[in-house]
Amino acid sequence: METGSEYSVLVVDDEPQVVWMLQFSLEAEGYHTYSARNGKAALQQVHEHHPKLMLLDIMMPVMDGWSVLEELVALPPEERPRIVVVSARASLRDRAKAAELGADAFVAKPFNVDDLIGVLHGLEHAS
Repeated sequence: METGSEYSVLVVDDEPQVVWMLQFSLEAEGYHTYSARNGKAALQQVHEHHPKLMLLDIMMPVMDGWSVLEELVALPPEERPRIVVVSARASLRDRAKAAELGADAFVAKPFNVDDLIGVLHGLEHAS
């Protein structure tokens, strides 16, 4: 299987430059991307496009990442994307909370794009 070719990724972050950089990098790797700037829009994208993977920021307006995780837990497992929390809130408590709420991985901001893509590749092969 060609890496990324069958995987869609939803990038959820309220910082436009972060969304742009991630989409650019992911599309260069062969992923199909969608984006949302807040949690409410992210949930709409999940229901509309059924992405396989999600990069989720925690601190956002309208609905934060914690609330998104809580909503996604209610979905049947086959409808839930694999989730990588990408956040500046990277304390052990935040990492533990993300895992408890169903996140598959956690990457602290600022991050290295190659490392983040490596995490996504790992989730692809684990699914």
